[in-house]
Order: sequence, then structure tokens, then C-alpha cells
Amino acid sequence: MKKAVLVTLLLALTGLSACLDAHAPSTDRTLAARIRRVENGLAERMRHYKVPGVSIAVINEGRVEWARGLGIKEAGKSDPITPETLFQAGSISKPVAALAVLRLVQDGRLSLDEDVNTKLVSWKVPENDFTREQKVTLRRLLSHSAGLTVHGFPGYTAGAPVPTLVQVLNGEKPTNTEAVQVDIVPGTQWRYSGGGYTILQQLLIDVTGKPFPEIRQSYSRATDF
Repeated sequence: MKKAVLVTLLLALTGLSACLDAHAPSTDRTLAARIRRVENGLAERMRHYKVPGVSIAVINEGRVEWARGLGIKEAGKSDPITPETLFQAGSISKPVAALAVLRLVQDGRLSLDEDVNTKLVSWKVPENDFTREQKVTLRRLLSHSAGLTVHGFPGYTAGAPVPTLVQVLNGEKPTNTEAVQVDIVPGTQWRYSGGGYTILQQLLIDVTGKPFPEIRQSYSRATDF
């Protein structure tokens, strides 16, 4: 059964970017016209790709300028998408996490080419034959070239037990994915790894000594960690 999707950067992917002029004055009239153009173009793309529903938010100058829900939550049903409909964010969070990491690099608290195990405290990348000469580094984690396993995460049903971050990395119950480990020599091959970005999350926590949500809030306010 096809379900609705959360959209990010959709404008660039579907040729709708021309509908938004970030430098145009956002009067009520011009903003309403821009929203209509986006909605019309998006509705056509939804019909083309048979997508039942979409949630979209447009950020202009660091603020959510407008948000809309189009269509329904699941094909064959009637529940509409609204701006308040909850979605699993998934990999939309990766570039945001990457920005936080790069800020720490900029501040000299992390290095792009240092073995991440030197700064990890709560968990370490398991060493094996693949890591004997080449190590897992921030640069390789960010570019999905660290040789790490676990492509992605299916998430957890509401009310089900939720594992800790370390349990996810170790593949321990109630985690529903395998342990994150290196099975390709780091730096030799590109392979998408959500597991790698989970390591980034733990690294941020260990280096700053703060919970991940607080780290993200600090970054969004452009204040020091």
C-alpha cells in the first residue's frame, strides 16, 4: 500500500525551484501566488508518480515561510495530510547532523581525517582486519565511504520498546537492525550507510557531553555548543 511521503528539497528535484524566489518581497499576495504555483506543479508530479500524499515546508531566510499538506496519508483511505501530520524524518536529518559535525571541525574540536575512535567514549568502532591500516574517519563517515554496514533503519512502532543509541550500534535488543561494523576497507568504496551517521550522532554526544536534541537546538540558534 502506497503511503505519503515527507518532501525536502523537492523543488530542486522536480523543476519547481523557479516557482520560489527567495529574494522576492513576501507580501501576502506574492506569497499566496508562489504557494499556488508550487501546489499546482507538485500536484501534477504526484499524479505522475502516483504518490497519494505529500507534506512540504518551505524555509526562507532561516524560517519556515509556509507549510502545506497535499493528498491523503495512504492510498485507498481518506485521511488527509495536514501541516500537523507526523512523518518519520529519516535521512532528511543527515545533512543537518553533518552541519553540526562540521561546526565542531571548524571550532577545532574534531578533525576530518582523525580516527573517530580517538574521540568516541561511550562506544568504539570495532577493530578488525579491514581497519588494520585504514581507519574510520569523519570525512569517510560523512561521504559514506567508511566501509560500514547497516544501510538504513525501519523505525519502531508507537508504543514498542525503543533501544538506546549504543544498543543500536551494537545490534542489541530491542534493536531491529544488525550491529554497525566495518566490512570493507575504509576509503576504498562508496556505500550508503545510515549506520555511519549513527556513529556521528554518538560522536557528537561524546564530544559535547550533551544530549543530541540539545546539540541540535544549540546549532539551530547559532550559539556555541
